[in-house]
Amino acid sequence: MDCTYENFPLLSIDQFPLLLDSRPQLAGLNITIPYKELIIPYLHELDEKAKEIGAVNTVTVVAGKLKGFNTDVFGFMQSILPLIQPHQTQALILGTGGSSKAVAYGLKTMGLSYQLVSRNPEQPEELYYSNIDKDMLRQYKIIINTTPVGMFPNIDDCPPILYEYLTPSHLLFDLIYNPPLTAFLQKGKEKGASIKNGLQMLQLQAEKSWEIWNSNPSD
Repeated sequence: MDCTYENFPLLSIDQFPLLLDSRPQLAGLNITIPYKELIIPYLHELDEKAKEIGAVNTVTVVAGKLKGFNTDVFGFMQSILPLIQPHQTQALILGTGGSSKAVAYGLKTMGLSYQLVSRNPEQPEELYYSNIDKDMLRQYKIIINTTPVGMFPNIDDCPPILYEYLTPSHLLFDLIYNPPLTAFLQKGKEKGASIKNGLQMLQLQAEKSWEIWNSNPSD
């Protein structure tokens, strides 16, 4: 197939229309942080799943019309599902951005409950990191980092949770894949927890995006 996949770094979402004007041959795009929610007003349509999630990471361009999809949720679910044990029924989601919305949707679809954690909670149901104590870590056996904390080049950084209370009954999942072993995952590994990074999720969501671009679904 005669096509290329290129990076288009934008300093702000306001530059998106200029990108479209300069690249009339674009057939689709992937959207990454921090634009997964900010892109939505620029789209003509959302598929039902993306609408419910409230975040978009895949866009089709067909006859000048832009439609948004979310393949992150597919990648996340397929990646984490084989790791989840029967006792792991509740999850802490670290971060409240666009990626966290896909993770929350995926957990809900799998029948798991979750709690959102943020440095600066904006909703009543969101917790501060300082709210996560020993008792909560006994209850929530899945911890998912959806923030960029720990991403290269700041590889020594990690979300501020009480790692000393992690156990082999915990599962730590990090959406970051560079470095492959983040400080967050390393600290979990040291406590015997199961760990996984976001590389397979990245690959799976990319395959689903490719499928969408080449099928031009209308629903």
